[in-house]
Amino acid sequence: MPPAPVPPGPCPASHRTAPDGPHPAADPAGQPVRVTWAQPEDLVGHELRQADEDGRDPGPARRAWLAAGGHPAPERAGASPGPADPELRALAAELLDELALLPSPLSADEPASWEAIRATWPPGAPFLRPRPGAGQDPAAPAPAAGPRLVARLEAAWLGRAAGCLLGKPVEKLPLAAIRALARAAGNWPLNDWFTARGVPPELLAAHPWNRRSAPTSLAENIDGMPEDDDLNYPLLGLLLLQRHGKGFTTGDVARLWLDELPAGRTFTAERVAYRNLLLGLEPPATATHHNPFREWIGALIRADVHGWTHPGDPAAAAAAAYRDAALTHTGNGVYAALLVAAATAEAAGGAADVHGALRAGLAVVPPRSRLAEAVRFAVAAAASAAEADFDRVVDALHARYGHYHWVHAVPNTALIAAALTHADGDFTRSVCRAVSGGWDTDSNGATAGALAGLLAGSPDALPDRWTAPLKNRLSTTVPGFDGAGFDALAHLTAQEAARS
Repeated sequence: MPPAPVPPGPCPASHRTAPDGPHPAADPAGQPVRVTWAQPEDLVGHELRQADEDGRDPGPARRAWLAAGGHPAPERAGASPGPADPELRALAAELLDELALLPSPLSADEPASWEAIRATWPPGAPFLRPRPGAGQDPAAPAPAAGPRLVARLEAAWLGRAAGCLLGKPVEKLPLAAIRALARAAGNWPLNDWFTARGVPPELLAAHPWNRRSAPTSLAENIDGMPEDDDLNYPLLGLLLLQRHGKGFTTGDVARLWLDELPAGRTFTAERVAYRNLLLGLEPPATATHHNPFREWIGALIRADVHGWTHPGDPAAAAAAAYRDAALTHTGNGVYAALLVAAATAEAAGGAADVHGALRAGLAVVPPRSRLAEAVRFAVAAAASAAEADFDRVVDALHARYGHYHWVHAVPNTALIAAALTHADGDFTRSVCRAVSGGWDTDSNGATAGALAGLLAGSPDALPDRWTAPLKNRLSTTVPGFDGAGFDALAHLTAQEAARS
């Protein structure tokens, strides 16, 4: 589709903005507003795809939709070029309601409630029991009071930023294009920032960088960490904990967003949930009403902060991540957040390697879910692959899970797990493998970088080529955090970890 107008002011360059972010209001020539990730006629195609994935029968709805002139979901954009006529839009809303009533045969293996998810956990698993000193006893010394956790958290924030920034210029590009651009720069297997230097003009024309990210994320352009929703949401999570503590509710998340998160800074499931709040719906209906993105990656990118603030306690971290995710996601979208939160908490405890952290993360995911199967497959494939064979692992993942949307939680979580496993905890290999696997490159780089940074243990353990360009400076529109240093964020996060 043709590129959409760029909205005024700073905007996080991410898969949820570029190239089809929220359009400006009508100009004097009468250009219409075309809000992305919200048009009923575009949601239907995504819901039909979701129904295919979770075993419902969307055949009658699909036939009715196509017969009326409806179109499939935009493959990479957030909205089709123009609005549907009123009759087609009304049909879209009707079909979304009808599809929501179809039962899924996977519901027994993919439970929704926290109690049902918790019932699938292996009894007595050692990584689901709090570690000594994990902070459950308010009278016990809090682990966050020590400098070691502060150092780990600073490395985690830096790792999240560096991994996100590495993936930004190639977001939305197909796997073959990512490989071609890196090879042309002599940077394959991926081992450094992407650059346009030395890349033939015809290759750049065939596979242009993410147009909003290239000015701030190519090696020759980096000057601090630019704004991105993969950093904005952890900042909002930190703000949530500062205001409401670890006992926050899903309603607290909703109120914080309404107070501090502009609707135009939300995308996919988050934007739909925001719209549902304004319609007067309460959680968990905010996650399900006309929300075909409810199993995408948005809740996963909000999960790190819950692991960081529950060091050594994967079960508590997963519980917090569930309350956060329930505003916007269901099923595998929630499970991805639980996995990341639990794995992060295990790593934050300081006693686990990357493989132990991933085992703790997988333990909180319903074992017969699609996400659990994909992560097990990814870890096994990566563990058995030779050092030079990660491309083959990626190819196997794309062959097996490429039918999912490129922002869906299942393929992306599997890729993150494969990258971390194959890298064996090494920071550079973790972020480069996560990004080189394609799909949601900046989010995957961010999550892999955060966990690998946490395991590295301190900022000094991260290679200077990843941390120096960040200049200890983060840009954001989240109130109170613009220009913050990663060292300051680590101390603030540690303070929240210390709270009972």
